[in-house]
Amino acid sequence: MFAVPNGAKRVRLYLGIAMIVMVAALTLGKTTASAEEVVNLYSYRQPFLIKPILKGFTEKTGIKTNVVFAKKGMLEKIKATPGAADAVLTVDIGRLHDMDEAGLLQPVQSKVLEQNIPSPYRHPKGHWFGLTLRGRVIYASKMRVKPGAITRYEDLADPKWKGKICTRSGKHVYNVSLFASIVAHSGEAKAKKWLMGLKSNLARKPQGNDRAQAKAIHSGECDLALANTYYMAKMATNKKKKVQREWAKAVYIVFPNQKDRGTHVNISGAAVTKHAKNRGNAVRLIEFLSGEYAQKLYADQNYEYPLKKGVKTHPLVDSWGKFKADTINLAKVANKRATASKLADQVDYNNFRPSN
Repeated sequence: MFAVPNGAKRVRLYLGIAMIVMVAALTLGKTTASAEEVVNLYSYRQPFLIKPILKGFTEKTGIKTNVVFAKKGMLEKIKATPGAADAVLTVDIGRLHDMDEAGLLQPVQSKVLEQNIPSPYRHPKGHWFGLTLRGRVIYASKMRVKPGAITRYEDLADPKWKGKICTRSGKHVYNVSLFASIVAHSGEAKAKKWLMGLKSNLARKPQGNDRAQAKAIHSGECDLALANTYYMAKMATNKKKKVQREWAKAVYIVFPNQKDRGTHVNISGAAVTKHAKNRGNAVRLIEFLSGEYAQKLYADQNYEYPLKKGVKTHPLVDSWGKFKADTINLAKVANKRATASKLADQVDYNNFRPSN
């Protein structure tokens, strides 16, 4: 049997036990506080844009953010190190969709997010949430394309534009999402026919980024191009590479399909990872990103369209005029991305030659 000590020995034993309990409580307290005061984030978004927003989040909540900027391979990083990231921040519905399909995201129910983010731009079951919008629009030459000459995406397949159109790769996520929206609205057969018509109207092999398409219009290589809205503002305000201002001056924006479904839009978005160790903090971060402070920073620094109602866009963006956005749920568009990519392969889009 265990013998209970008497006198001084008993006092020393009790003091020893008390010390152990106290140290354990302090250690547990520190661990709990640490877990509550941090959120680990994988971000595709550039540091100049996200750092000021995260600083504001920490100042408001006291929660520290640890950020890994992962422009490539984010999905693979999450797979390789489950639990290393509590949340992801990225651009394009395709990247969020791929993570969700891989089982790397978890559902979130939040009244704040439901109020701030319109339903077309969040996953129906809360697996991801859009934060800002960018339109996939048509850049048109001010010199050679009269206003009203082209009004719909479908017009890009009209033979009158043969040899007049430039695009980046048909396999780039921005174009795949646009092509997927055509599939979602018109069906696979019509989308393929449209894609063949678009390819036949190309002025050159698909290449470069969105800015390169404006450059090609400026040089006279083509008259029309597909590009995201915010690139126009980035070129027009570029202080380091002033030649880009000339590219911007050479084009104007056409918001397609204003008389029917509206212009295709894509998102920057966020999600909570399946194995998040700080789930509550991750949700608080995404809620903060959907709020007025963060939305306004997005609008002012990257010329995107805020999703929260009442947050103003940048004056330069305002100057392009209001437009009707396609309100199809982006989850439906994302589900057609594999088909869209397959169609781009079937028509051999990226292997266009002027003689085609």
